[in-house]
Amino acid sequence: MKVVVDTNVMLVSINPSSRFNPVFRQAISGHYNLCISNSILLEYEEIFIKCINLKMAELAMAALINSPFVFRHDPRISWRLIKADPDDDKFSDCAIAANADYLVTNDRHFDILKQTPFPKLQIISAEDFLEIIISGS
Repeated sequence: MKVVVDTNVMLVSINPSSRFNPVFRQAISGHYNLCISNSILLEYEEIFIKCINLKMAELAMAALINSPFVFRHDPRISWRLIKADPDDDKFSDCAIAANADYLVTNDRHFDILKQTPFPKLQIISAEDFLEIIISGS
């Protein structure tokens, strides 16, 4: 299963005591393939450093960079699908380039993609994705 995870979801999944920690843990351990682009990786790093302590941010980034189950997909096309927040396009563009099964986010800006007929993306919440990976579906 190939998945793109928005920064808001990845951030809450880093903490080992978070109920969403399986999202992070299962990404780096290969229960699913996390798809990222360079711009996603840079945003993760920026937000991690800003929102959590530096040591934890460094450990999380090292885990992502060194995991053999995290794959880089740098899009050659910018689809410009998210008019409300163009900075979020990096996630939809990566999901399209990777032919991802899911784009996981709790950001309502991505809701527009649910009505976009082409390219079709499966947008799901962190809660729904957590259910999928815990149940093994």
